[in-house]
Amino acid sequence: MWSVLWAAVRSKAPYVTFPVAFVVGLVGSQLEWFLRGDPQPTAQEEKSISEQREDRKLQEIVGEDVTKVVSLKDKLEFAPRAVLNRNRPEKS
Repeated sequence: MWSVLWAAVRSKAPYVTFPVAFVVGLVGSQLEWFLRGDPQPTAQEEKSISEQREDRKLQEIVGEDVTKVVSLKDKLEFAPRAVLNRNRPEKS
């Protein structure tokens, strides 16, 4: 008799588990909403980190003349020392 009862419970478990999980989730979300209150309106309007970085870079170059750049002929190195001379001793 017990094996028939456990087989029935096992086969009907999804039909019982889903409504119970749904009710528990609904009660939990309502309780969280009640404890936290209304969400802050600025949370949705907040800029992402990449947008903040772009704004900061734009503010840095506002007063500069971007047309004046150093010529590649005037540069002694085309890449940083750490990249090309990583395993070489320093030249004297």
